[in-house]
Amino acid sequence: MLSQYNAVDIEHALRVASPPPPFPPATDRAAWGEVRSALGEEPVGEIIAQAESCAQSPIPSLPATLYLEFARTGQREGYQRPRSRRRQMFNSLVLAECLEGQGRFLDPLLDVAWAICEESSWALPAHQRVLTDMERPVIDLGAAATALELAELDLLLGSQLDPALGKRIRYEVDRRCLTPYLTRHDHWWLYNTHRRTVNNWTAVCNAGVVGAAIHLEPDMARLAEIVARAARSMDDYLSTFDPDGGSTEGPGYWSYGFGNYTLLAHLVEQRTTGMVDFWQGEHVRKIAQFPLRTVLSPGRYVNFSDCDRQVSLNATQLIYLARRLDLPDLERLAQTQSRHRREQMLIWGLRSLFWRPSPEPLERFSPARHDWFSGMMWMMARHDPEDPDALVLAAKGGHNGEMHNQNDVGNIIVHIDGESVIADIGRGRYTRAYFGPERYDHLVNQSLGHSVPVPNGQAQLRGKEHGATLLEHRADEATDLMSIEMRGAYPEEADLASLRRTVALHRDGPRGWVELVDQVRFATRPGSMESVLTTFGQVEVASAWVLLRGERGALRVAFDADVVVPRVELVKDVDLAEGATDVRRVLFAFSKPAQEGTIRLRIEPD
Repeated sequence: MLSQYNAVDIEHALRVASPPPPFPPATDRAAWGEVRSALGEEPVGEIIAQAESCAQSPIPSLPATLYLEFARTGQREGYQRPRSRRRQMFNSLVLAECLEGQGRFLDPLLDVAWAICEESSWALPAHQRVLTDMERPVIDLGAAATALELAELDLLLGSQLDPALGKRIRYEVDRRCLTPYLTRHDHWWLYNTHRRTVNNWTAVCNAGVVGAAIHLEPDMARLAEIVARAARSMDDYLSTFDPDGGSTEGPGYWSYGFGNYTLLAHLVEQRTTGMVDFWQGEHVRKIAQFPLRTVLSPGRYVNFSDCDRQVSLNATQLIYLARRLDLPDLERLAQTQSRHRREQMLIWGLRSLFWRPSPEPLERFSPARHDWFSGMMWMMARHDPEDPDALVLAAKGGHNGEMHNQNDVGNIIVHIDGESVIADIGRGRYTRAYFGPERYDHLVNQSLGHSVPVPNGQAQLRGKEHGATLLEHRADEATDLMSIEMRGAYPEEADLASLRRTVALHRDGPRGWVELVDQVRFATRPGSMESVLTTFGQVEVASAWVLLRGERGALRVAFDADVVVPRVELVKDVDLAEGATDVRRVLFAFSKPAQEGTIRLRIEPD
């Protein structure tokens, strides 16, 4: 195996390798005929029908004032929606022409591809904000993906389109991506520095730049330098995962970031016939299994951090990983996923035609009884992994300086009958303010929007230094338990000598139960204490219990009425990614100030 960091070794591999293209050009009608037969006439007909509609549709306009909307109002959607529509049209036309091979989509495709080449910037307004400086292009998620999509268009249909398009694609990709990648050091996402740690951007941006270079760059020495630089950068990306393969960004951003790592690793391995291999090492295999270990019920995942409540993983990626890394459970998991929205992009739409599911149904995936990520302090405990409606507990420690951070040290999710009745409420709608100084004014990002303690009315502080210390973790057939010290997550005004949270799933009884224990000791004087549960469900309060009722599941929360008094706060129209939604905070508060005390909740299926 050659060094994946040494440009000399990489250049040698590039020169001696003579692989076929990663995907057949559209002129290879035998290969595309096999794809068409394998897909079946109904899916092929749907793709062609979409392309016919696109061919008759005007290309959306992207004026300068629309690009400036984010800088002026903080809103993303006005520009991003028509921009995305262009790329959806592009994807449909490319795939339909490859499958049909009659030439009737070539002119509409030329128009869309040329329009994309003429966009002043491929970067998204939220990442660039100002109108384009043509001498200093920004490489962001959008620019990198566009470069790869245009390069793969050239691979598939370049010989059949006007030759000026191929020349234009090479010029634009080099100007916007390849040359800046090699000659500038202001790409924050490229390497870890003392100022900033990388995240999913690192995989996405590298995949687009390197993938485009593999398809388009004729200079082997230059291509080798690009791959070598990416190899170092990928080490920094992989270092963001905890020792057990977990990502604090959650399963949604795992799908996006590690999905692009998958694209990159596949193209590099294919181009060098395996002489440069980004799949080496047990750590990569652990990362690939992250979604398997964060399943709550079929199609539902742990959504700590800026993660959607309903995550749709990329089934195409799961299928490829299952086969490349010999992890068949990933293909079983893929069966539970609907068609992924990123398959509307060419890079995934193309691969979905080749990385296809098994024609025969596979046995249903069942997660493990216990899952634990030691670096992040994430615990997943399942009462009965074979029963998709069984009780599941997810709990986290960690700190408040994580990737896509929310101040949520100690947060819990309790899932029953396929629903998170005690829920992490998800992520907010992405605006300028959401990622600006006002981020923690948003309920979603405050600790007050999570199922965590509130001592003396104080919310948790942001920053890596504000986190939990693990006191105990154990998992056996009877009980999964995590105990953490949370004092460090709160400001001095909380007056904490200690705040210990212990959360456990017990498997006794017909459906099991969750125990939540918050033990507080104040440093100087008696104080107030509240243990909070967040829910989207309806709440009924009785003398010794509270009933939380969701759309499918329900939980009964028993408490000691001599110690705490419950109350419910309705927060209306919380601005979530999926739209404005009402949230209920159920607070279990000390009945009177105390120097120290314990709030103990018994949470069981109703």
